[in-house]
This record gives sequence, C-alpha cells and structure tokens, in this order.
Amino acid sequence: MATKPRYKNFGSTAVIDDFEPLSFALNEQDFLCRPALPGSVLLDLVKRADGASGAMAAEAVLQFLTMAIDESDRSKWDDLLADPDRIVQMETLGEIAGWLVEQYTARPTKGRSRSSGGRSNGGRTSTDTSSDEE
Repeated sequence: MATKPRYKNFGSTAVIDDFEPLSFALNEQDFLCRPALPGSVLLDLVKRADGASGAMAAEAVLQFLTMAIDESDRSKWDDLLADPDRIVQMETLGEIAGWLVEQYTARPTKGRSRSSGGRSNGGRTSTDTSSDEE
C-alpha cells in the first residue's frame, strides 16, 4: 500500500509594505521603526538574550534595537544613546526592546477588516495591558 508523502505548503512570505507603521517616543523624540522584522531576528534575540553571559545579552538587545529602528532615524537614535547629558538607562532600553518584541510578534497588518458579527473583546487588542499587567 502506497502512502502519500508528508508535505505542507507554508504559503508565501509577507512583504514589509503589508505591515502597519510602528514608532515610539523617548526623550520627546519620535523614532520610526521597521514595521516588521524577520522571524530569525526575533529568534536570535531570544537565543542570545537568554544565555548565561550578560555581555552577550546586552549585545543582543542593542543589536535588536539597531535593526528595529528605521534607517531614517538610526543616526538620531545613535546620537541619543551616546549623549552624555541625556542618559538612557539600561532598563529603559530593555523596556523598549520588550515592547517592540510584543509588537513584532503581534504582527498587525494593513487592511484588516473587522467583522460586525462574532464576539467582542470589549475594545481591547492583544497589545493592550490591563491594570494588573502594568
């Protein structure tokens, strides 16, 4: 008896224009981010940040942030991080990286239509926080 070979088609990959814009503010400056990052970048961050080496984890976070910041704002970002008069603390960099990871893994795309039928989530999205999460 012949069996069918195991096979799965994972479809097509998305293109960067399929994703909604992403940005954040720090020290009263807005920073535009890439709307999406390849999954391998996120996996590399997890792998390197979860290791025993604090230096490797710090390097992973900084590299992730550099890749996330849009090229048009990268110079402004680098200037802010190097500014001796405006200190961006390590904890803040970690918070930004964590928030960006949440945004990238939620992967909101353009043109999503909302159905009028079905259950309501009370206006909350998967990236909203409740008072006990803050």
